[in-house]
Amino acid sequence: PPRPRSRRVTSRRRNPFPILIAATLVPAFVLAGLGVVSGEQRISASESADTAVTELPPPLTTPLLNVRREPTVLARGVNLSAFASEAESFVELIDSTSCLALAVDGIPVAAQNADLALRPASNQKILTAAAVNEVLGEEFRYTTEVRGQVRDDGTVDGDLVLVGGGDPVLSESWWAETTIVRYPPFNITSMEQLADQVVAAGVRRVTGNIVGDGTRYDGERYAPDVSDDAKAELEALPISALVVNDLRTSPTSTSSDPDVGAAVVLRRLLDERGVAIDGTAVAGAAGPDLAVVTSIQSAPMPDLLAEMLTTSDNLSADMMIKELGVASGGSGSFSDGLAEVRRVLEELQIPVDGLVLADGAGLSDGNRVSCRTLLAVLQHGDVEDAVGQGMPVAGADNGTLAGLFQDSTLEGRLRAKTGTLGNADGEPDKPGAKALSGYVPTDGAGTIEFSLLLNGEQIADQGVYRPIWDAFADLLESYPSGPTAEQLAPR
Repeated sequence: PPRPRSRRVTSRRRNPFPILIAATLVPAFVLAGLGVVSGEQRISASESADTAVTELPPPLTTPLLNVRREPTVLARGVNLSAFASEAESFVELIDSTSCLALAVDGIPVAAQNADLALRPASNQKILTAAAVNEVLGEEFRYTTEVRGQVRDDGTVDGDLVLVGGGDPVLSESWWAETTIVRYPPFNITSMEQLADQVVAAGVRRVTGNIVGDGTRYDGERYAPDVSDDAKAELEALPISALVVNDLRTSPTSTSSDPDVGAAVVLRRLLDERGVAIDGTAVAGAAGPDLAVVTSIQSAPMPDLLAEMLTTSDNLSADMMIKELGVASGGSGSFSDGLAEVRRVLEELQIPVDGLVLADGAGLSDGNRVSCRTLLAVLQHGDVEDAVGQGMPVAGADNGTLAGLFQDSTLEGRLRAKTGTLGNADGEPDKPGAKALSGYVPTDGAGTIEFSLLLNGEQIADQGVYRPIWDAFADLLESYPSGPTAEQLAPR
């Protein structure tokens, strides 16, 4: 597919004064217009007794130049000081190894060690998602192709090649219903549909092999500094531009080579559909002149960002980094992709002091991000964009916030990315991480934006981080404590 263009997007924060002026003038024009309409109605009524005169609602008594004409701004201002006071006691729980940055609609409320660069764990995915949203855009779709030379009688002379386009959710239907992993995919690109398309294109026999081609990306299978434990526990999987079922070839089998594993799946699906295949499943590369037999596209990027953020899918995040490398004009490598993330952040004037990008998922030991950086990324976007809407929802049935913050006012409102890293290898002074960054929309008093990064050797233990999270939830629930926009609306 053609290379997407990087889109320069300026900050979404706006000067409030034009809005306030417009807010005062618009009602005046509306009232004037109502007066004209009322006059026209009286004339019409005098000309025809059959015409009903519409009664106008009683006029508002609030003057046009009154703060009540902007009730949301007024409600936010009234409630912020109380929120800041509540935050003072919570800040005392943040020690020198952790950080907090808290705001409402971009207005700072509280901060502690906000510039301290810490291990972000899976909050690294917020940076990845934001860069992907900026560079690839919401219309972007991955494309997977099948290539080969098909004769009129349906015979493929030589190999039939499955060419990966970087789609991280290329899957069979059983994988979306699996219990092998805690969070199975909820958006997939169907391998069964692709196999059906190959048959519909007339393929009846393949004289060569089924070849898996993942060469869109480079051959570096893991991000630097990923621990052996993460690999052994399949938190980190081998990366390629061609991955099917997260390397599972069946409910009971896994391939160590993503390209071969994908070819194994396609070969089986074609065999089930009556296609005779003389060869086996191998890894390789399609020749430049090999014709496209058929292709399939993924869902749009917002759906894939939701998949990656909600389930905290590490493989998706790292594959997206490599796709950013391709989009930048470089190679499908970590180095080029991560350089593109940094370029985007700097272009958006996000503070990057102390920022270290080692991967897209947050598994690498080398990642370092500050609460200020994460908060600025959240503030550049908002809870309604593809990144905000892609985050897990408190108390939802799926995702990493399932079962959390239930029976509280945050349930169904808080949207945030979680993150957890332990110190499984027991290295002295190596911090674990427990992270939570996101949004809490309120009813008429603005949107809370926050980043809370906790680091410490034992911080990933529930008995250590949970009291801090509970206190933070109490703080978030305390806003707004005063009148709402509805109560302060014009009378």
